[in-house]
Amino acid sequence: MSRTAWLRRNQIAVYAVAVALALGAATVWPTATPALGSVVDPVLAVLLYVTFLEVPFVRFRAAFTDARFLAAALSTNFLVVPVVAWLLTRPLADDPVILLGALLVLLTPCIDYVITFTGIAGGDAERLTAATPALMLVQLALLPAYLWLFTGGRVAGVVEAGPFIEAFATIIALPLALAWATEAWAERAPAGRRVQSAAGALPVPMLALTLFVVVASQFPRVNAAFDRIAAVVPVYVAFLVVMVAVGRVAADVFDLGLGESRGLVFTSVTRNSLVVLPLALALPDGYALAPAVVVTQTLVELAGMLVLTRAVPRWILPGTPDTVAAGGGQSED
Repeated sequence: MSRTAWLRRNQIAVYAVAVALALGAATVWPTATPALGSVVDPVLAVLLYVTFLEVPFVRFRAAFTDARFLAAALSTNFLVVPVVAWLLTRPLADDPVILLGALLVLLTPCIDYVITFTGIAGGDAERLTAATPALMLVQLALLPAYLWLFTGGRVAGVVEAGPFIEAFATIIALPLALAWATEAWAERAPAGRRVQSAAGALPVPMLALTLFVVVASQFPRVNAAFDRIAAVVPVYVAFLVVMVAVGRVAADVFDLGLGESRGLVFTSVTRNSLVVLPLALALPDGYALAPAVVVTQTLVELAGMLVLTRAVPRWILPGTPDTVAAGGGQSED
């Protein structure tokens, strides 16, 4: 078995080890780990480049034309999720810092490791990858409006559009363009094919590195103020449970295939913690705990993914999709 095949087969364990090492590093060297925060963006950009590169451009374009799946993903994430997020965060309303951190992450659908976990569960990672630019653009447009609506304007004014736009350009648009350019190069030259082949070994190590950097850089904040942050943990757990059910029902409403249905469940549940972390870090000093609230969601969600990558294909949406999808799973066309 090749090293790449071994990593893909054991990727859940690899991610668990990465998080455990991050927690250990943050505990032993709490003053040194915040420096890792400066490399979150470039590490995440490389992760998304190798993730996008796994989906052939021709099939990416075909997936992007699937209006029904895109409509299901957009309506679930931007019509249903805001209602659920508002209801679940009512107990946090008296603490604007904790509330803002929770809303930042709950209102933004994941556009990175959701693809990996969808693939592990046998979902349609190709269609989900194709939907990521739309998911990112819509959350960019709607997040300020939802924050203003849900906080009565109390904290929405501290969120600037600049960091979010920069995140989209550097973390989404640039990696996507480079992935398409690499594929075009691979079609014309042996050197391009070698680069594309080498990149195929990177998704699992890069996700592990990203998790290490994010968790290690922010865990000291989580640990130092956990008595205050702990209030968000049941909110995040409840969100996982509710949105699995919502995604399952929405898949039936939109009459999606099995692979697409699994993809919809995962995009309904997973949140954009890695990408919104730079936005949380850019908040004023009075909101210094917001990044820790975001990272707490990452830790809760990763634990949930350990369960869902097994529960979704076995019990929630059992069966065997027709074709293999990017990211190690299977999917219908």
